[in-house]
Amino acid sequence: MNLNCVITNFFIVLISTCIGSLSAQNNQLRAYTLEDGLPQSQVYDIIQDEIGYLWLGTQGGGLCRFNGDEFKIWNENDGLQSNYINALALVQDSLFIGTKNGLSIKTKNKFSNLEGPRINKICLIENKVYLATNIGIYQYRKNLGLVKINLNPKINTSIISDIVFDNKLFWVATNKGLWKLSDIKQNANIIERHSPYNFTAAIFHNNKIFAASFIHGVLVLNTNGKSYGNHWIKQPVRVTDISLHNDNELWFTTDNEGITILNSEKYTLKKKINRNSGLAVSHTRKSILDRQSNIWIATSGGGFYKYFQNNFVHYDQNTGLKSNRVYAVHTAKNGIWASNSESGLVKIDSLGIHHIPQEEGLSEVKIKTITSDTSGNIWVGTEGKGILFKELKQVDSIVTDTLDTQGLENDPIIITDTITTTITTNHIIDKDKGLLSDWIRAIQVIDNTVWAASYSTGITRFTYDQKKRSVKSIKKFTQKSGIKDLQIRDMKRDSMGNIWYATQNGHLGYIRKNKVTHLGNVLKQKTAIKTLLFHKNTLFIGTEGRGIWWSSLDGDISFKKLKGRKRPYSDNIYQMIFDDKNNLWAGSERGVDKIELNQSNDIVDVLHFGRNDGFLGIETFHNSVTKDNEGNLWFGAIYGLTKYEPSGTTKETIKPSIHFEDVEVAYRSVDSIQLSTWTNSAKVLKLTPNQTELSFSYMTIDLDHPDDVEYRWRLNSSEWSPWSSDHKQNLAGLAYGAHSFSAQSRNYRWEESDPIVFNFFIDSPIYEKAWFQFSILGLIILIIGGYALSYIRRVKQKNKEERNRLQMQNHLLSLEQKALRLQMNPHFIFNVLNGIKAMGTSNPSRMNTTINTFAVLLRETLYNSRKDDITLDQEIQTLKHYVEIEQLMANKPFTYTITIDSDLDPEEILIPPMLIQPFVENAVRHGILKGSRDGELKIQFHTTEDFLHCTVIDNGQGIFQSQKNKIKTDHQSMALTVTRERLESISGKDSLHIKEILKNDNSVAGTEITFKIPLQTDY
Repeated sequence: MNLNCVITNFFIVLISTCIGSLSAQNNQLRAYTLEDGLPQSQVYDIIQDEIGYLWLGTQGGGLCRFNGDEFKIWNENDGLQSNYINALALVQDSLFIGTKNGLSIKTKNKFSNLEGPRINKICLIENKVYLATNIGIYQYRKNLGLVKINLNPKINTSIISDIVFDNKLFWVATNKGLWKLSDIKQNANIIERHSPYNFTAAIFHNNKIFAASFIHGVLVLNTNGKSYGNHWIKQPVRVTDISLHNDNELWFTTDNEGITILNSEKYTLKKKINRNSGLAVSHTRKSILDRQSNIWIATSGGGFYKYFQNNFVHYDQNTGLKSNRVYAVHTAKNGIWASNSESGLVKIDSLGIHHIPQEEGLSEVKIKTITSDTSGNIWVGTEGKGILFKELKQVDSIVTDTLDTQGLENDPIIITDTITTTITTNHIIDKDKGLLSDWIRAIQVIDNTVWAASYSTGITRFTYDQKKRSVKSIKKFTQKSGIKDLQIRDMKRDSMGNIWYATQNGHLGYIRKNKVTHLGNVLKQKTAIKTLLFHKNTLFIGTEGRGIWWSSLDGDISFKKLKGRKRPYSDNIYQMIFDDKNNLWAGSERGVDKIELNQSNDIVDVLHFGRNDGFLGIETFHNSVTKDNEGNLWFGAIYGLTKYEPSGTTKETIKPSIHFEDVEVAYRSVDSIQLSTWTNSAKVLKLTPNQTELSFSYMTIDLDHPDDVEYRWRLNSSEWSPWSSDHKQNLAGLAYGAHSFSAQSRNYRWEESDPIVFNFFIDSPIYEKAWFQFSILGLIILIIGGYALSYIRRVKQKNKEERNRLQMQNHLLSLEQKALRLQMNPHFIFNVLNGIKAMGTSNPSRMNTTINTFAVLLRETLYNSRKDDITLDQEIQTLKHYVEIEQLMANKPFTYTITIDSDLDPEEILIPPMLIQPFVENAVRHGILKGSRDGELKIQFHTTEDFLHCTVIDNGQGIFQSQKNKIKTDHQSMALTVTRERLESISGKDSLHIKEILKNDNSVAGTEITFKIPLQTDY
C-alpha cells in the first residue's frame, strides 16, 4: 500500500469519526411526539401564555395544552370549530384560534366560533386583532365578529401570510408581493408594493423589515433611512416563519431544511438545526423562546422539539454506539471504554467512536465491569465467560512510496514514513485457569495483582503471566476465609491498598494483607449495597432504597445517612463519583443528582438532571460511571452513554410564579370572574350562607422540571401546610365571615414564588345576622319582661294573700299558745286552791304561807303569760315558787335542787314561759308524792352551742307505774298533749325523752324527763 492510500484512508477514518463525534451533539433537542401524548405530529403553531403553558395548534388533532409533562386536548367534540389549526394568539383573557374554517375563541372552557376563510396568522396590533386569511385581511370586532377590510383588489384576493407594524407603517406579506400601507382600514393609502413575489413571513427588528420570499430568499428593508434599500439574503428559502431569539439571532423555520439561524446584524450563518442535528423531519413551522430560555420548535410530521443549552453530550445507537444499553464505562490511557449490551466494546477518543471487534466466544455476553492497568491494558469482566484481558501494544510501521517524476529530468523520489499502530492480543482467564467463577462482578488491578469478585462464590486474587498465558500466585477468599456473605455487588480499593467488598444483603468487609475482616450488616437494615466510593479517607455507600451513607475511615466504622436541607431525588443509588469540584454525583433510575456537600458531609444543595435537562440516558446502570483526564463525567445508562462537561454554561433557573387556575363553589367553577384580576387584589367574592364548600386549583408551570414543583397553602392567618405536589385544595364547612386563601410554590431548586391570595366572604344566614339577633333578642326580652311583670304581679298578689294568711295563722297560733297557757293556768290554780282549802281546818298558819307564796306565783304567771319569751332566771324563780307551794301542800316532805351548767348568765337565756312547770308538776304529784321513798326532785339546765337542755329527775314510783295507777282525765291528757306539741313546734320531733331510772336489780328508782329547745339569748 502506497503512502497516498494510507494518508487518504487515515483522513477518511478521521472524517468519519469526527462526523460520528459531531453527530453525538444532539443533546440540545428533546422531541415530543405521539408517544408522549401529542394528538397529531403536524404542529403548525405554538405559543406560551402568561401562566407558562404551551399551546399547540395541530393539523387534524385539534388544540392541546402542554405543561412540560402532560397534554390536555380540545377538539371538535369539545366545541372547537375545526381540528385543523394554523394560527394561535392570546388576546387579553382569551385564546384566539385560527382554523381552516374561520376563528374560534376560547374563554375559560367555552368556545365561540365565527365562520370565515382559512386563517394563516393572527396579528395583535395597537389593540386591534387582524386576521391574515386566504382571501385578504379580516378584523375581529367584538360586537360585529369577522369584518373584511377592503384595501386593494389584489390584496383582497391574495393569500395573506403575515402583517407587520413598524410603529408608523403596515407591511403585508402576500402571495402577490410585499405591500406597504399607511393603515389597515377601508380606502387606506397603499404606498407601494415591494417585489411581486410570494412572501410567506415577515418581522420587524432593529428598524429593519425582514420579509421572506418563498423561493428568492429574505428581503431586508431599512425603515429608518432615506431609502428603504433593497438588500436580499439568498439563504434560507422556503421560509415558513421568522422569530428573534437571544437578542441578535434570527431563526428561520423552513419546510425543507429545518431551521437556519442568522446573525441579525451581519446576516452571517450561526447554526443550522436539521436532521443532522436530531430533527426527525425537515419541515419546520415555528420557533418560540419561553420564559425559561428554552426554544420550542414546531414541525410538520415530527411533533415539536425543545432546544436548550446544557452541559451534556449524549451517545446512543443512532450516533455511533453498537447499542443503547451501556453496562460499564472506564477511562483508560487511550480513551473511554464502554460495553454495549451484549454487543461487545466501544472506545471513544478525540477521533470519535471506535467499535472494538468481539472476541470469538464472547458474542451475546454481557460485560459488567471494565478496568485497566498501569500499562493501559484493558481488563473486562463478563457474565459466564470469565475475564477478557486485552493486551495492547504500540508498534511502529515504516511505509514507503515513490513519487512519479516522469517527464522530468530528476529521478523518481522515494518517500518513507512511520505510522504507529496498536496491536491487540486477547486473553481469556476463566474458571479453568483458576478463577472461583466465570461470573465476574468487579475487577481491581493494583500494580501486577488482579482482584476479581464473582457474583456468589467469593474473590480471587492472582497475577497473570502474559507470555505463558497462565495464572500465578492465586489466592481465593471464600466463606472459609471469613467472607460470610458471598453475594457481592461491588468491590473497590481504598487509599491504603485495602480491598473492600459490599453484598446484596447489606454486608461490608475488607481484605488487608490476605486477612478478611467482615463487618457484617453495617446499616442494621435489610438493604442491598449497590456501590462503594472512597473520597478523602471517607467511605460512601449507595444502597437500594435507603439512599447514601458515609463513614470516616479514621477509627471505628460508623455510618451516617447523607442528609441536609434537600435530599437526592431517589434513594436507589446505582453509581457514585466525585467531580473535580468535590461535588458528589449519584446516578439512579431517574437520572443523576449533583450533590453539594460541606466539610461535615451535610447536603448543602441538590441539582437534578433528567431527560428535560439533557440527560437522555434516563436510568443509570450499576457502577457504570467514570471521570476522564479532562474532568468530564461519563454515565452509562439504559438509553446510551452521556458525557457531562463541567466547563459548559449552565442555564440559570428563574423564580417560579403561581396562578389560580380555577375556583369552584359547591363543585361548580366560578366563571363570572377573571381570576388574574382578583388575585392579590382587594376584590372580595361574596357567597351565600349555603356556599360553604370551596375548591382552589393553582399551578406553577415549569417546563423543565414539571414533576418537581411543590405547593403549600393556608387559610386566613393559619400556619402554612407542608410542601406537597397537590395543587388543588378542597375546603368544606367553612365558617361564616371573611376569609383569605393563600398558595405558594417552589421549584426543584426550592426557589419560592410570591404567595397569591384570593379573598372571599361567606354571608351569614339571617338568623345569625346581628340586626336579626338583636331584634329577636329584643322581642324575647319584651316577651320575657311582660311575662315577668305578669308573674311578679301574680307572685306579689299570691305573696300578699299568703302573707295575710300566715299573719292570720300566726295570730291564731299566738292566740292558741296563749289559750294553751291559760288552759294550764286554771288547772294549776285549781290544784292549789284545793290544797289551801284542805289546810284551812288543819293548819291555818301553813295556809297563810301557802296563800302568800301562791299570790307571788300567780302574779308571776300572769305577768309571764303576756310574753313570748322570758329569761331562764325568771323561769327558775317561777319554778321555785311553784315547788315551794307543792312542798307546802304535800302530805309528805321532799327536797328539790335546781342547777345550771352554762357559760351564759341565766338572765341572758330566753325560753318560752310555762314550758317546764307541767313536767315538774307531774314529777311531784305523780312521782314523788305517790312513791314510798322520801321525795327528791332535781331540775338541771345546761347549754351547748345550739341548744338549751333541761332534765327533770324524781325518785318516785316511775312514770309507767304511775300511768297505770292514776285515773286519767281530759284535763291531764290535754296538759301532756299541749306540752308535747309546744316542744315539737319549738324543737321538732323527738325532742322530748321520758324514761324510768332502773337499779341494778331492775327495780324502778324514779323517772327522768329530758328535752331540748333552741338556745336563744337577748343579745
